[in-house]
Amino acid sequence: MTFDVAEPLMLGQLSRDLRNATATLGRDEVRFLVDTYYAVQEFRKAGYNQARALTASEEPHATVAFFADQFDVIESQLKAALDAYSASDPMGQWARGVLGIGPVIAAGLSAHIDIERAPTVGHIWRFAGLDPTVKWEKGQKRPWNASLKVLCWKIGDSFVKNSNRENCFYGKVYRERKQYELDRDARGGNAEAAATTLKERNIRDKETRAIYESGHLPLGRLDLRARRYATKLFLAHWHEAAYVRHHGTEPPLPYPIAHLGHTHKIDAASGRL
Repeated sequence: MTFDVAEPLMLGQLSRDLRNATATLGRDEVRFLVDTYYAVQEFRKAGYNQARALTASEEPHATVAFFADQFDVIESQLKAALDAYSASDPMGQWARGVLGIGPVIAAGLSAHIDIERAPTVGHIWRFAGLDPTVKWEKGQKRPWNASLKVLCWKIGDSFVKNSNRENCFYGKVYRERKQYELDRDARGGNAEAAATTLKERNIRDKETRAIYESGHLPLGRLDLRARRYATKLFLAHWHEAAYVRHHGTEPPLPYPIAHLGHTHKIDAASGRL
């Protein structure tokens, strides 16, 4: 949205030469641009919300609206740069072939994940903070990458938003997994997890505590489980494609299949448009 501001001084458009040069950016630079994009996006939202509130109260809002418009332009320019980068990167192209993954997320994944340091997808899950066995102990360095963890949260959120679209494969995975989590919880399958949570956390909200005391998990936690499942499957497919491209061979099987007796491997091609 744009507010009517007299003679606004808008930022210039990203030149074609500069857009083309984006393809040569280093991974550190791309990570910076991705983080900046999401920060500017929040500034833009806050600016427009504030301008709307001022308009409703009949207070002057032109200056706030002007800067909100500037953030809008910067956000668009950052997206254009990241679009050029991800379109020039083979794994960026692969990711963009998945419904729910846009140019910014695709660029972020390519910039954050080094396939040479990820012999298995488990390395990516741990690096992204998606391994439940990894705990951040007090006084220790964070054992995952915060920016990549946020990016993966956005991936899961995107799959949820697109889950009603027939051709959104990972959205369908999310829906099916959520129903599985709901059914399992209803059968009492989370009693042990609920008991452990009560021991480890000081839950003060009475309604939430009552749910755990009944041997169940809150709906929000079940939903997060389903989101993580869909996101981790997508990352497994991303890793497989990147591994084959880099090494020329199939990657090792994920730990649950190789060691825990899970025999059903979902083909990476299933999620492609």
